[in-house]
Amino acid sequence: MATYFHSVTLDRNKCKGCTNCIKRCPTEAIRVRKGKAFIINERCIDCGECIRVCPYRAKKAISDSFSMIYNYKYRIAIPAPSLYGQFKKAKTRNSILTALKSIGFDRVYEVAKAAEIVTEASKRLLKETGIKKPVISSACPAVVRLIQVRFPALIDNLLKLESPMEVAAGIAKSEVVKESGLAPYEVGVFFISPCAAKVTSVKAPYEKDKSSVDGVIAIKDIYLEMLEKIESQSETEDIGQAGYKGIRWAASGGEGLALETDRYLAVDGIHNVIKIFEEIEDEKLKDIDFVEALACTGGCLGGPLTVENVFVAKTRLKTFIDAAKKNKKAYDTEIPEEYTNLLWTGDVTYKPVLKLDEDMGKAMLKLEQLESIFEGLPGLDCGACGSPSCRSLAEDIVRGSANETDCIFKLREKIRELTSQMIELENMLPPVFSKGIDEKNKDTDD
Repeated sequence: MATYFHSVTLDRNKCKGCTNCIKRCPTEAIRVRKGKAFIINERCIDCGECIRVCPYRAKKAISDSFSMIYNYKYRIAIPAPSLYGQFKKAKTRNSILTALKSIGFDRVYEVAKAAEIVTEASKRLLKETGIKKPVISSACPAVVRLIQVRFPALIDNLLKLESPMEVAAGIAKSEVVKESGLAPYEVGVFFISPCAAKVTSVKAPYEKDKSSVDGVIAIKDIYLEMLEKIESQSETEDIGQAGYKGIRWAASGGEGLALETDRYLAVDGIHNVIKIFEEIEDEKLKDIDFVEALACTGGCLGGPLTVENVFVAKTRLKTFIDAAKKNKKAYDTEIPEEYTNLLWTGDVTYKPVLKLDEDMGKAMLKLEQLESIFEGLPGLDCGACGSPSCRSLAEDIVRGSANETDCIFKLREKIRELTSQMIELENMLPPVFSKGIDEKNKDTDD
């Protein structure tokens, strides 16, 4: 497995230490110390929630530069279905795909088409006996990371199939290599992404040793160039191959609907996802076979690397879904022979974030210390200390990255205690000193 990489990063020069981010982070991965935020790598799941709430744009997602495509002789774009909801002036899906191809790519293969292949594989897997239910979609890498760090008991519930992005990349590259005779390393595949977590999953994949994707380009980074191409188009190529079921994956509920079962649940927004996972852990969702969980509100259309408002984009996407339903050439998808087995070759494992010490004995002592400190804190979880909760402050104190007086209530207690001690000390002064102080106070009163 690759070393863990983070797409979401912090520009300390822009950070004002406002604490908005620490209150919204779903895994308590952010702290504010000395007026600046910092991200705890082990906790971060690259969901992009901090990017959305930071008023100073101090949080950002690192993606690949568009110029990277020119490192390859043959260049393939694999756009996320959410791309279709970004352009007001695009009347057809082929208009968008043609514009994408014309900015520097040799071929475009829709991730929406690969989504249909993954759907068929999912249907087969859900029919197998012995599979742990409810099965949780693994299409959103931020959700998979969330399970790794916060819900390890649900790892066995994950749908262990490659994502549509990986399937699209594999199919597109193998087709080009077969047709052109080029070596695989001469063919570059680039995912056009709405999502910071997808960047992370390509740089450090969890389902296999190496991603089939060579680079990830943010939708927002190519939006203006594509918009210009759309506005100046005189004709379009017939590029689109996906049916409406694959296109529908862009919005929350699309994957679940494609499975054609009533026993599914779709949840979007990382904090809503957490609530549903807690219910699964408590065995409250026994009547559900499949959970489609997406970190962004509205699904991938609400990704932090998109341009358009999620609700506007959803309305536009519906136009393309309706058009695809009317298209007679689409699309009962068959899984290509070489992609009949989409099972992961890697394995998702628990990533503990509360590891207080490598030595188990010392860790237990520190845990006892943590609990003792936590009991003495006010329990308000106000965030004024720079930690998201009183418990996380207790953890930070034990780790040595914070002090008990970072809590304003504890600081006030300390000040009162010191004031009381100073009064006591004043009363203990020798007569010669206390007389001088009394005379000084008298002069002041006069």
